[in-house]
Amino acid sequence: MIQVVLPAHLRTLAHVGSEISIEVKGPVTQRSVLDAIESTYPMLRGTIRDHVTLERRPFLRFFACQEDLSHEPPDAPLPEAVSSGKEPFMIIGAIAGG
Repeated sequence: MIQVVLPAHLRTLAHVGSEISIEVKGPVTQRSVLDAIESTYPMLRGTIRDHVTLERRPFLRFFACQEDLSHEPPDAPLPEAVSSGKEPFMIIGAIAGG
């Protein structure tokens, strides 16, 4: 099981706690994790990735093992600690303003 930490606004929308567990079939990549999240929590479709392009929304970032994975290719394997469930895949809401 993959552990995923969601930002507050997505937790509220999905009616879940701060961390969810999802099952990913096949290689554990950003794409497979996000596909599993959207399959399990259909109300989150379009909130993390664009409906058409499937690209990450601008004010969300992806982290794992203290690394920013936001600009990594979506099909690149996630770190072993994430795929084994030892470390969470974190979706963080970015803060902007002036």
